[in-house]
Amino acid sequence: MRLPGRQHLRVVVQPRDPDGENVSVGPTSCDGGPGPEPLRGPNPRPGVPSADRGPPQRVGSAVCQAHACPLWAAIVAGDTAARSSFFPLDAYLQVKEISNPAADYRNRLIALYDLDIRALHLRVGPGATLLGVDVPDRSATWVTPGQEYNKGSYWRVYGTRVRYRTVAGKEGSFGIFSLISWRGQWYVVHLGPINRTPGTGAITP
Repeated sequence: MRLPGRQHLRVVVQPRDPDGENVSVGPTSCDGGPGPEPLRGPNPRPGVPSADRGPPQRVGSAVCQAHACPLWAAIVAGDTAARSSFFPLDAYLQVKEISNPAADYRNRLIALYDLDIRALHLRVGPGATLLGVDVPDRSATWVTPGQEYNKGSYWRVYGTRVRYRTVAGKEGSFGIFSLISWRGQWYVVHLGPINRTPGTGAITP
């Protein structure tokens, strides 16, 4: 089913280099119709127990199939209320060891995410086409308790890039500063860079 007023989106992630450094994912429907389930399962990295340390298989697939479509739709529409691609609050409460994680989530993470969505909307413009999402799978890092003010562990990856074409035919790209894995799926936790002018939207170069 296609949503009224929303463009039909398809994700096509192209391979970026021959040794598989960036994950390649084939065409994926983003119009709300049936599509592959987000990938979960045993860890593809030899010697790492999947029960406690395994990230989702094929990181790029999990991102594109589950979350790239709603994230892109939010950017094109400038819809800051669309947050299904953002790290869930209940997960944040479980992994962060700070005095008031709910307030931090609302007043810092969500506030910055909304500003970044608006900034990206101004850049790509209505009607832009998503060309692909490139995830540097091999650079994913296992973050242990005690790091980044955490009491829980998770996988984190920097350097994801989103490629697009504007209605004028100009191609461009922007970065997603960091993704975090939770229960077999990857979520945006910082869309724009952490270091920025307070109260402003920022785009990861």
